Amino acid sequence: MESLAQSRASGSEAPTLPASPRVAPRLRGLAVLALVLALLPFALVNAYFYDVAILVCLNAIVCVGLNLLIGYAGQISLGHAGFFGLGAYGSALLAANWGVPPFAALLLATAAVSLLAFVVGRPILRLKGNYLAMATLGLGIIIAIVLANEDGVTGGPDGMPVPSFSVLGFAVQGERMWYWVVGTCLVAAVWLALNLIDSPRGRALRALHGSEVAAEVVGIDSAGQKVMVFVLSAAFAAAAGGLTAFYSGFITPSKASFMHSVELVTMVVFGGMASTFGAVVGAAVLTVLPQALTVVKEYEMVVLGAVMMVTMIFFPRGAVPTLAARFGRRSR
Repeated sequence: MESLAQSRASGSEAPTLPASPRVAPRLRGLAVLALVLALLPFALVNAYFYDVAILVCLNAIVCVGLNLLIGYAGQISLGHAGFFGLGAYGSALLAANWGVPPFAALLLATAAVSLLAFVVGRPILRLKGNYLAMATLGLGIIIAIVLANEDGVTGGPDGMPVPSFSVLGFAVQGERMWYWVVGTCLVAAVWLALNLIDSPRGRALRALHGSEVAAEVVGIDSAGQKVMVFVLSAAFAAAAGGLTAFYSGFITPSKASFMHSVELVTMVVFGGMASTFGAVVGAAVLTVLPQALTVVKEYEMVVLGAVMMVTMIFFPRGAVPTLAARFGRRSR
């Protein structure tokens, strides 16, 4: 009591509470990701390895956005490859047929896909569970069929060529330059996702995942939050699709197929739902794995199915959160 009185008399301020302990690890994780991307070129000995690394980064961008929807908001989507395909074809068509500068075409296509996601998301996200999964599956199938059948616009199943990419007149050419472009985009996507997660909107998404009814009781606009994260995840997929089209120089409707959606969801589940860095790890592992199993290319989906089964049995929370928890307990 005496010391308390003395402190009040002296006018000293009460000690401040420390900052949230989760912020620092996430910033460290972002720094580690940037460091890995910066050092990885020393291990990429030829164009093939650069190509695989670029594909990892592009898939990781999609998975980071999809993880916000599935892992944090608890809303399943089996049609995100459709948004990926629309972003790819939208960017290609604007640049090839209408003469729009490639970078502007990428931005316009991403904005258009985001608007479409907003329009279809409001009725679709009223559904829950299996009904939501079937609705997003149907949406993805419709997009894939349209892209495959509109021969006069998209080139049909044979696909279409895509102009080279440039930013403000500066051409992006070669695997090395593309690696730095998509690597920077990946770091930006992870940074944006981490900031969203630590914001009031991120806390609202986690509340929705826990109990939508309880979230609405405390005043959270569940419909608005679900549409917001659905649009954001679609924008991530569309942007990655546009970059993929410009990088490869050619695009086919297979990028919008149901099997591609399954691959993306498997990456998120394997890495760990509600784990941004888990989504990146899942994308890396399941992008590299098919490259290592080219001798059994016909059984790629069998391998993905086996990976999903093993993950659900031994790593129900995903590989990264499960391993982090185990090593964390051992270090204590």
